[in-house]
Amino acid sequence: MHAKKREQSQEELFKSRLDQMLDPRHPLFRLANAIDWEYFKKEFGRYYTENKGRPGKPIRVLVGLHYLKNAYDESDESCVERFLENPYWQYFCGFEYFQHEFPLEPTTLVKWRQRIGEEGMEQLFYQTLATAQKLGLLRTSHLNKVNIDTTVQEKAIAFPTDARLYYKMRVKLVKAAAEQGIELRQSYRRLGKKALVMQGRYAHAKQMKRARKETKKLKNYLGRITRELRRKTDTTLSPALDELLCLSERLLKQQRKDKNKLYSCHAPEVECIAKGKAHKRYEFGCKVSVASTSRDNWIVGIQAHHGNPYDGHTLTGVLSQVKRMTGSAAKEAYCDRGYRGHGHDGETVVHIAGTKRRVSRSLRKWLKRRCAIEPIIGHLKSDGRLDRNYLKGEIGDKINALLCGSGANIRKLIAAFLRPLSFRRKLTQIIKYYWHFRDYSLKYSSQ
Repeated sequence: MHAKKREQSQEELFKSRLDQMLDPRHPLFRLANAIDWEYFKKEFGRYYTENKGRPGKPIRVLVGLHYLKNAYDESDESCVERFLENPYWQYFCGFEYFQHEFPLEPTTLVKWRQRIGEEGMEQLFYQTLATAQKLGLLRTSHLNKVNIDTTVQEKAIAFPTDARLYYKMRVKLVKAAAEQGIELRQSYRRLGKKALVMQGRYAHAKQMKRARKETKKLKNYLGRITRELRRKTDTTLSPALDELLCLSERLLKQQRKDKNKLYSCHAPEVECIAKGKAHKRYEFGCKVSVASTSRDNWIVGIQAHHGNPYDGHTLTGVLSQVKRMTGSAAKEAYCDRGYRGHGHDGETVVHIAGTKRRVSRSLRKWLKRRCAIEPIIGHLKSDGRLDRNYLKGEIGDKINALLCGSGANIRKLIAAFLRPLSFRRKLTQIIKYYWHFRDYSLKYSSQ
């Protein structure tokens, strides 16, 4: 579970420790001392086997890098690079001395996410809320009222057109056939590329009849490759090639108005979700539910849902997550009109925005406060990597949503530690200006 303890060299006796070099008032320094890192060692210990294989990386380094990655909107590669330059990041990840080498490879973060899965990422999200509660920033009274809304977490795919999907699927099949040693009569490599280029040009020039003709060519090329591979691999068929052939046959059969269509070759779980936006009619990804406290805007629940469910059907799941993460159930939940007919029978009272009859002044105020979740979702997308998900599969969608929620809470914790510093700085400036003007007035009054 733990990395092997390295013997202390003589050179380290003359090095300065990070806690002696850094400013103890820095937000990351204070946050590193506030988080319960031993909790992760207990929770993630079952994923490791002692005295078998290569020693594992320290749990604190992996957890700390994931917190920093989503708090500062970094990729796996850039997060590891920034770690090498920033001593506060190194102290946050548990190092005593300044490091001059990378702590791990970026692919280690990918494999660790796959190992702990959605359940492990919930523990990272839970610990951000537990730290806020321990510091007194998130109180039990704040958890009584929550705002809930849904958004779309888009997948990192190109806009799906029929021509592009036919072309990419054919390329994947030809590559898989070459890896399996299957000889094809024709790969249509040059013809397929030419047809794709011409289809784009015709569509740009509004010559749609010619564009449809080129799309038909690409579909015919894909159909020929698919049928030939089916004939030649009746008995010996690898699981990967079989999956590709099933996706290709599904792509060839789907029509324009079909449901559950294939929108990506490498991410078949992607769904088309219409949100009614003027600038973007359709979004390709999955639906995400977000729950935040009506006071102070802490994110207390975030879940990714597949199958494009109705908003009201996601309510029970996110409310149960709020109770699981915070230890107390929300007494009241405020939602928009998309949650009408939700059918939730739990202990939480659900209020729908737009209700006009028999509404008290206090309830009207909290219904207006429900709109505060909209900029929270905007910050999740602009600052927290919710706008474009690069993680693979349905489990990747769920992990990315939880990491975005963890990053948002980490940013709020950092901001909470920054407030005393900013207040002290302003107070110093006020005192400085006071003495400056006092001396100025005394000088001219004496004259």
